[in-house]
Amino acid sequence: MLLVVDNGSVYTTNLTDFLKEKNILFEKQPTQFLDITSLEKYDSVILSGRRKNDKKINEINSKVIVYSIQNNVKLLGICYGAEILALTLGGTIRKIPILQKGNEIIQTVKDNPIASKSLNVFESHRFEISRLPDILIQIAESKNCKYEIIQYKKKAIFGTQFHPEMSLDGQNLIEKFCLL
Repeated sequence: MLLVVDNGSVYTTNLTDFLKEKNILFEKQPTQFLDITSLEKYDSVILSGRRKNDKKINEINSKVIVYSIQNNVKLLGICYGAEILALTLGGTIRKIPILQKGNEIIQTVKDNPIASKSLNVFESHRFEISRLPDILIQIAESKNCKYEIIQYKKKAIFGTQFHPEMSLDGQNLIEKFCLL
């Protein structure tokens, strides 16, 4: 079963509506009520985006990431979810000068199981990953962002800087992730 960790993104409803439409079995848990010991009942996790920075939410998401890595649980971090994935593993993020919002074409730079060569996606973020730790690899980029899709080496653990729940190509990515 899939766990959707709801970090407060305005787009989480779009994500859960898509999962329902595709008959993908999931449970949604708000981060502040997530019991880390319950993670063993899930075979995959999606970390949603967020609205504001919160130390407790960051700590919980980092624990979910570490659990997923140690137990080979598939994980997809969306926007903030990708950023906290990079931060948890030793990467860095930076604030960008203007809000990145709207449609963007991204190109894959490495073969992978979740994204085709070119995707039309929806961006909505003020921060972005600025440096990847060695264990994460770049999968896709755009003219505005170097790390649009990242992956933990040799594991089904991914992050997207964009919001895949908000475009057809992005939704296809989510579906491919769920079917891994």
